[in-house]
Amino acid sequence: MPVPHKPFDKVIAIDGPSGSGKSTIAKELARSLNVLYIDTGAMFRALAYEASEKKIVLKEGPALAEFLNSLKIDYGESDSVLIRINGHDLSEKIREHHVSGLASVISQLPSVRKYLLDFQRSLALDKICVMEGRDIGTVVFPDSFCKFFVTASVDIRAERRLKQLRENGDDKITLNQIAEDVRLRDETDMNRSVAPLKKADDAITLDTSALNMNDIIHILSNEVKFRAAHLGFNL
Repeated sequence: MPVPHKPFDKVIAIDGPSGSGKSTIAKELARSLNVLYIDTGAMFRALAYEASEKKIVLKEGPALAEFLNSLKIDYGESDSVLIRINGHDLSEKIREHHVSGLASVISQLPSVRKYLLDFQRSLALDKICVMEGRDIGTVVFPDSFCKFFVTASVDIRAERRLKQLRENGDDKITLNQIAEDVRLRDETDMNRSVAPLKKADDAITLDTSALNMNDIIHILSNEVKFRAAHLGFNL
């Protein structure tokens, strides 16, 4: 059964394009506030990776439905294990560069989005959490009490992604290739028919291009605490 959302869900929604830093920001914000962190992008990546491993064609149909029905997702088991599917730890596998393209494709499928929407809502029942993705404030939790739209320039996002890949031992892909991938991902995410990437009307935009992490967390946490106090939420 789908889990309904209610007015002023206790969710801090952080949306934004690929490479904007929202995952790191969301994780640090959750840590500073001592609340649950939920990375929805990791869920799409994990499903995409698992589907690829099982040779599932990424289109609607009986094979995809059977695949989704076969899944058991465990999220946030520990600091080192972000996500498991059917008992397999995919926390590192989902960060491989090729998984980004697969995630972009699978995230356009209505049945996949419905499957994960219900799962995401179930994780956030009656608890304050930071949830990040591309449609958290517009689709998954439109009644979030605090919404942010985090962005950065294409060049900055490409540089950040290159640094991450180099740290993970990938020295084959170039900065130009990553920048092109970022542009294509933006176009795909913003123009997809199901839950496109867009800023919620009541979200606060934060361009992180020239900000350090301490400044970002200071800005966001002050806003969250102000709104939580106004609504009577305990932080």
